[in-house]
Amino acid sequence: MPALSEYSNISNTALNILDKKGYQIWFDERLKMYCAEKNGWDFMADSPSGLLGLISIYEFKQPTIYKEYWWKDDDKNWLNNLRKKPKYTSVTDKNIR
Repeated sequence: MPALSEYSNISNTALNILDKKGYQIWFDERLKMYCAEKNGWDFMADSPSGLLGLISIYEFKQPTIYKEYWWKDDDKNWLNNLRKKPKYTSVTDKNIR
């Protein structure tokens, strides 16, 4: 089992992180989407963890002005070239004392 996976029990944690980062957060009832905004940059996702993921892209890219596809990164084509699971020992399998 992984150390963390996307599931509904992490939703409140994701929203708390966004709040602590200074984002306004809300749920759009009409669209059934989670939303956040900071400094005019607004985001929308199906789930709180998805919203946190989108905002991590924004924070990584650090755009200063809006332009189409500001978020895009095509350095590598990962979707078509993901390898099989690498060999590693998960922290959940280690005897941590």
